[in-house]
Amino acid sequence: MSRVTRLLALVATAVALAAGAASSAAAAPGMAAGFFDDAQTLYGDPSVAYPALKDLRAQVVRIALYWGYGTVAVAKSRPADPTNPADPAYNWAAYDRAVQYANQYGLKVLFSIWGTPDWANGTRGPRIAPSNPIDLQSFAYAAARRYSGTFLGPDQRLLPPVRLWLAWNEPNNPAFLLPQFAKQKGKWAVQSAVAYAKICNAVYTGVHLSAFAGEKVACGGTSPRGNNAPTSSRPSVSPIAFLRAVAKTGKVSFDAWAHHPYYGKSSEEPDKEPPRPSNGAATTAVTLGNINSLISEVTKLFGPKRIWITEYGYQTEPPDRQFGVSWAKQAKYLKTSYTMARANPSVDIFVWFLLRDEPNLGGWQSGVMDVTGKKKPSYATFRSLPR
Repeated sequence: MSRVTRLLALVATAVALAAGAASSAAAAPGMAAGFFDDAQTLYGDPSVAYPALKDLRAQVVRIALYWGYGTVAVAKSRPADPTNPADPAYNWAAYDRAVQYANQYGLKVLFSIWGTPDWANGTRGPRIAPSNPIDLQSFAYAAARRYSGTFLGPDQRLLPPVRLWLAWNEPNNPAFLLPQFAKQKGKWAVQSAVAYAKICNAVYTGVHLSAFAGEKVACGGTSPRGNNAPTSSRPSVSPIAFLRAVAKTGKVSFDAWAHHPYYGKSSEEPDKEPPRPSNGAATTAVTLGNINSLISEVTKLFGPKRIWITEYGYQTEPPDRQFGVSWAKQAKYLKTSYTMARANPSVDIFVWFLLRDEPNLGGWQSGVMDVTGKKKPSYATFRSLPR
């Protein structure tokens, strides 16, 4: 273990406590709007994607920062000094390119760290939390240092700064974090919340240890629904139940709580509250229509916090006949959802998913362009929205 890594472990608690005490309830000057579409901004042709984002008047681009998963994973092997961004085990090439293009076109980057490397959890896959949270904390620190605005890239140019960070993605969803439940003393407990509290604190502490002004770390990024059924074939946790379970773990620090308040049925308008279950019980879903219920719970449990909407969108028909709305309705619902978010004094960021439809109908068709690049009416709508 390096000297810096040991230092990280020693000061983590002090930093978390100090920054947690400094959380602010003051509203931000305005809400930033942007897109999340790794296929275009991370893997695709940046000379096409980033000019389109500028034309759309986007202000932020969310990009998944894959710690140890996939073809652009940064840390496929264990680094000798995980706090050093220049450690030879790290490969930042895809992310250096992304932040340079984003900077060129006037966009802020929001990095969401996800995907545990095999070496960090005993080869159990990217959805299993790291065995030692210090490994994740060290990686977050290295990432924040590299994208501090003071670090030279391979071409000896300063890499642009990244100040916005998200810890993981939809941790209440088994597609991104496992297990969701575990038995403790004969009773089911929300194990994903226990693991996630450590993930949240690791990313928060690692980023803030770099001590660059303006850094903000969001935790959550929660899915809008969950069945709260540990014995089901696909157990998941509803967002408020997950939030409460995270709070029960003890001290958790973050600057903002992120959420993905997707509608239920495709015909469900953004301003409609989610319907009650057929048994008449209170809904456990959190959509835009009832997002204040989540905000109230965050405030109750953690004090006033900023809220980031880090994913939202409506799929279209054509091409998606099962889940899509018409192109005209997508544009209408985009305007409604954006207006609602902008009017909410707690919301700082609104991210639309996607820029361009995915080619596979099993994926998402919520882009403001279709798969060929043809602009839907929602393109002009997004471009005209007030900033």
